[in-house]
Parts: sequence; C-alpha cells; structure tokens
Amino acid sequence: MSADGSAPSGGAEDPGQLFLEMLAAERGAAANTLAAYRRDLDDYLGYLANGGIDPEEANADQVRAYIASLEPRGLKASSAARRLSCIRGFHRFLYAEGYAETDPTAPVAAPRRAKGLPKILSVEEVDRLLATARERVDAAGGNRSEARAASRMLCLLELLYATGLRVSELVALPRSAAATRERYLVVKGKGGRERLVPLTDLARDAMRAHVALLPADGPWLFPAESESGHLTRQAFARDLKHAAAAAGLRTDRVSPHVLRHAFASHLLQNGADLRVVQELLGHADISTTQIYTHVLDERLKGMVRDLHPLNDAGDYIEVGTVS
Repeated sequence: MSADGSAPSGGAEDPGQLFLEMLAAERGAAANTLAAYRRDLDDYLGYLANGGIDPEEANADQVRAYIASLEPRGLKASSAARRLSCIRGFHRFLYAEGYAETDPTAPVAAPRRAKGLPKILSVEEVDRLLATARERVDAAGGNRSEARAASRMLCLLELLYATGLRVSELVALPRSAAATRERYLVVKGKGGRERLVPLTDLARDAMRAHVALLPADGPWLFPAESESGHLTRQAFARDLKHAAAAAGLRTDRVSPHVLRHAFASHLLQNGADLRVVQELLGHADISTTQIYTHVLDERLKGMVRDLHPLNDAGDYIEVGTVS
C-alpha cells in the first residue's frame, strides 16, 4: 500500500512484497514462513509474468493452468496443494485490499492427494514371523511363564493372519472361540455387524494350545490385568514389535494393522475377489477396500503377460506400411 493509503494500480508496487508485509505485521509470520511464501510467490508471479499477466487481473483458468504445470516439474500433490494455499492467501489479500476486483482462486479445487498404499509384509516375511514365534514356543520347554507368553503370541499371530481381524476384535475374542469345531468364527464388528471369518487348522491348533496354558476360568481368550480384563491393543502392538525384531524384521514395518493388510493383500494376490475381501475385513463400503486395487492392478498385468496369446514370441503381428 502506498504512503497515502491508496491501492497501487497496474503493478506499481510488488504485490507479493505487500502480501508478505501483511503476513509479518498482522499475523506475526516467522522468518522461515515468510521465506517459504516468498519462494512460492516468486514462482507463481514468474509464471504469470511469462504469460504477460498482471496478478491483479489473473483469472481462475490461469491459476488452474499454473497448478497443472507443477506436476510435470516433479512437485507432489501435497506440495502443489501447499502452493495453492499460498496463492489463495495472496489473491484474497489483493481482493480484500481493493487491489483486484475478484478472487480468482475461489473456484479452484486443490490437487487431490493420492492415498498412500498400505504398508504390507511379503508372504516370506509373514512366514518368518510365524516361524520365529513357533521356535520361541519350542524353546520355552518347561518354563511355564515363558511358554504361556510364547503360546499367546503365536496364537495372536496365527489368528490375525488367518482372519484379518481388527486388532480390537482380536484382543477381545471370547475364550469360547477356541472351542469351536467350525472352520470359521462369528465376529461382531463395527456397528454391531456380524460376519464370518475363516479359521486355518494352524490357527485352531494355536488357540487350543494357548487355552491349555490359561487359568481354568475366565471369559477372554487373551486375559490380562487391564481395565477390560483382556489384552489391550497397545500391549499387543508392543509385544509384536519384540516378535518382529526377533524375526529380523524392521519393527517400524510391523504392526497389528500391517498384518491385517497382509491378510487382505495376500488373498488378492492369490485370486480372491475384492468383494469377498471386503466381507472378510468387515468394511461396510467397497470404497474402503479399494486401497488394495494396486494388488489387483499387478495381478491383471500378470494375467495379460502370462495368458494373452500375443505374448507368445512367434505370434506378434508386425505392423508395417501397407503397399
């Protein structure tokens, strides 16, 4: 703003500097924040200048074009969204102070941030985790407290990988689950919805071995001295880190939720239908399960590679000039 308080016209003053001065004076922005805003604004204003556009006269299409230009330059959606936030603040400032007649950023949507793929373990890594847990059970021998702890961890791992239960569902399983003769469990999940989850023979054996080491009475499959009376999610997550370290796995890659993801991803890799996996996980909406579509994409690519007749070397059609 000029000394007499009037708005500059035709770019008589640096609009970016005016905006930064406002941030410093009115909002107390730190030096690092101002430097970041300055870099973002310089890039945006340089883009407008190259097109012969005054920032006070920029329109929504020009703002969108600038944001679209960021991806080919290697900026992630999160970085582009941050830059748009800076540009919004800048244009709102110009509009509020009377430097521009409109705010061109109002109809501009932020870049959609891609959902991160879930962390998963390979089949080999899960096998190593389970094998190490079994070795710990064998090594416990006659030491009852060691045997009980090792048997509990093996039971938790076998159940989680066999069923894909939420950790809250897993730790709160009733002791009666170990007595089932069925090859499935009936689980009450979110919203009181019941679903069937599969049981492997290894999971059933692990439950029976674990229960044999428990006190004679009690309602829980995994009893503990906690407010609920059963193992807590936090305690299981902590113990699982120890089990991962013993198996030579990076502990930051292993958690109860990661094993649930492994259950789903490994099923899809082996041909399971996405809707079936949705039911097994207890997802109310298929969109929640669609974080696993990267697995399906790889499977489909493999099917085309392995099954398409044109992938036989002798069957490729040579495309040439028609005489």
